[in-house]
Amino acid sequence: MKMYVKFDFNALCKKVLDEKLKEHGLKYRLLNFGEVEFYEPLTQEQHNLFKKNLEDYGIEIIESQKSALVQKIKDAIVELVFSDEIIPVKASIYISEKLNHSYGYLSNLFSEVAFTSIENFIILQKIEHAKALIIRNKQSLTEIAHKLNYSSVAHLSTQFKNTTGITPSQFQKIIGKRRRVQSTVINHKMQYE
Repeated sequence: MKMYVKFDFNALCKKVLDEKLKEHGLKYRLLNFGEVEFYEPLTQEQHNLFKKNLEDYGIEIIESQKSALVQKIKDAIVELVFSDEIIPVKASIYISEKLNHSYGYLSNLFSEVAFTSIENFIILQKIEHAKALIIRNKQSLTEIAHKLNYSSVAHLSTQFKNTTGITPSQFQKIIGKRRRVQSTVINHKMQYE
């Protein structure tokens, strides 16, 4: 049996962060996503132990202001792309307004720190979301293209192929074949039990 699970990464990370902060007995308040304000300074030992505990969950403490802002850009992009609602503004406007900086500044900073452009990062996130939607198998490619704000299925297909090396239709066929094989294996096992 297989189960498909949808993650709200922001909520998940916030919950882990909150639990770990409480475990360490630290006095704090959570500000925006990924920001913690401590009411008392941390000792180096507390900082190191807390950092180690978070790393076990794939969460890292960002030490520089530039890296922190780049992470906020990534978080805003993930929020934009994986939103259940279609957000009717351009990504550049959404990011700029969310972070209260000019898009030019954010774009240059992102390229400097992440070694890729905001546009490329958006495309990668859109393709990851498209793959997840295809795997869930509840929407057509037309619906997926619309949900991800593509002008057409052809546009989605071009970016999908440029990113993954295969078209969304080929990806759908691969997923369908895997499901059939898994279903056959499960049925075969059940017959002999």
